[in-house]
Amino acid sequence: MDTQHPSAPAPRGGVIHVNVKHTSCFVVIGNHLAQHEELSLLAIGLAVHIQSLPAGTCISIRSLAERFPEGEIRIAAALRDLEAYGYLARTLERLPGGRMATRTVSYNRPGASEPGPDPDGPNPEPDPKGPEPEADPKGPEPEPEPDPDLEPEPEPRAEPAPVPPPAPPIRLPDGPAADLLLGLRAHDPRLLLSVRDVQRLAPGVDTWLARGAHPEAISRTLTACLPDHLKYPAGLLAHRLTALLPPPLPIQVKPPAPDPMQTCEDCDRAFRAPEPGRCRDCGTSAEKLAA
Repeated sequence: MDTQHPSAPAPRGGVIHVNVKHTSCFVVIGNHLAQHEELSLLAIGLAVHIQSLPAGTCISIRSLAERFPEGEIRIAAALRDLEAYGYLARTLERLPGGRMATRTVSYNRPGASEPGPDPDGPNPEPDPKGPEPEADPKGPEPEPEPDPDLEPEPEPRAEPAPVPPPAPPIRLPDGPAADLLLGLRAHDPRLLLSVRDVQRLAPGVDTWLARGAHPEAISRTLTACLPDHLKYPAGLLAHRLTALLPPPLPIQVKPPAPDPMQTCEDCDRAFRAPEPGRCRDCGTSAEKLAA
C-alpha cells in the first residue's frame, strides 16, 4: 500500500505519470522519436506501431490503410516523413522471378546499421522478441515464391477534382438604363463598367427614369465632381443613385371629360349635354310658354 504524505506539495498542473513495469508484450521507444519536434503525430504513432510488429509483417500502404482510419494519402505521407528522418528505409529489390519488390527496414534509432537496442546504453527492460536471427537454423530457405505483399506499392493518386460546369455567359441588359451607363465612359474613361456592374446598376437608373428624370440630368449627376483617385467607380455610382434619388412625380388629377355634342330637337343647333334634348335657348322658351 502506498504511503501518502500530506505535507508533500500537490502538482499545480501538467501530466501525472502512473507507470507500471511491463514484463511482456512491450516495445522500447526512444524519446528522440516520441518527442520528435519535426514529425507529425501520425508519423510518430505509425513509427511506434511499425516497431511493435513482428518481423515479416506486411506494412504496405494498403494494409496500413485497412488497419487504421487514416487514408492511403496521409499514411503514404507519414511513411515518407519517417524515411526522410531515418526511421524507415525502403528499397526496390529484384526477386528471382524478375519481379521488383519493396523491402522495408524499420530503425528504432536513425543511423543504426540494423534494428537493435540503443548503442548508447543498455535497455532498461529486455526485449521479449529478442534480436532477429540472421539465418534460419533449420537450413537454407528454398527459393522464395512471389509474395503479393512484396509487390511494388504504387503511390496513391489523389482523385482529380470534378471540373465545374462552365458558368453561363452574362448577358448585357437592354434598354435606356444600360445605354446610359455604357455611355458614362465617354464623359470619363475611368467610368468603364463591366457587364456585371451594368446589370447591378441598371435597376437604379430605371427608378430615376420612372420618376421623370431626364437621361442627361442623370448622366450629369453621376459624372459631376468625381474624386481624383477613383478606385471603385461602380460603388460610387451605386451610392449616388441611392443617395441622390429624386422624389416621385406628383400625382396629376385629370380634368373631367367634356359632355358630348348633341343636336337640339327644336332648332337643330349643336350643343354639349350629357343626354339628347333641347338646347338652352329652346329649353328656356319652352319653360316660358308652359308658365
